[in-house]
Amino acid sequence: MSITESSSHYNHLERMSVRELLENINKEDKTVPLAVEKAIPQIEALVEQLVPRMQQGGRLFYIGAGTSGRLGIVDASECPPTYGVPHDWVVGLIAGGDSAIRNAVEFAEDDREAAWHDLASYLPNELDTVVGIAASGRTPYVIGGLQEARKRGLLTGCVVCNPGSAVAAACEYPIEAVVGPEFVTGSTRMKAGTAQKLVLNMITTSTMIRLGRVKGSKMVDMQLSNKKLVERGTRMIMDELTIEEAEARQLLLQQGSVRKAVDFYRQQHARN
Repeated sequence: MSITESSSHYNHLERMSVRELLENINKEDKTVPLAVEKAIPQIEALVEQLVPRMQQGGRLFYIGAGTSGRLGIVDASECPPTYGVPHDWVVGLIAGGDSAIRNAVEFAEDDREAAWHDLASYLPNELDTVVGIAASGRTPYVIGGLQEARKRGLLTGCVVCNPGSAVAAACEYPIEAVVGPEFVTGSTRMKAGTAQKLVLNMITTSTMIRLGRVKGSKMVDMQLSNKKLVERGTRMIMDELTIEEAEARQLLLQQGSVRKAVDFYRQQHARN
């Protein structure tokens, strides 16, 4: 039996008080960052291969089913607003299509041919990277997609929570975050899902930084999609240029991003 399906360290959960349930869930959650830490060399190996491909115009595709697929979609969808990159730089695909984001599609994950069919509409090429996400490490949708992508010369990686899995064997750069049994036996949306989320954060954040989408520690290319982000961008410009709020806000709204506003201001003052 796989580790993610093995019995919980706890029993008779229904007899626990709410406080006991919360404390024991939290106790298990504390082990997740340690499992991810052990996987850092594997994450590094994938990112080191991913970055130069994206610098040449390659894209990152996530493929997964259920919770794993949803996590890939969340990570992909947050890259454009956070880093101001095109929507097709990072793409999340889920078994069963977009309707599966909210409602499970029966047996969609068992179709080995479906992932490559889903990828094919994006006209993938050898500069692209496909990362399969599967807590169990045995999802046919993910295995088939990785095998076909690898056969066609794409870079392949994965994020799994069992060692020595079929998904890991199907790709070149496996990442194994082994978090152990779940608090509720087999409920991989818990520790395994948390580990996957942490790893995906690390992959895209480190990649975007290496692609120059962060300056200092600031999201200088973020999209100004709400008042909070306009205020954040205004503060960034104020701090960087030591100017008043009104001027900083006007610059930001005129230029459309923190980076462009700062560059424009400096160019204008260099001429004077």
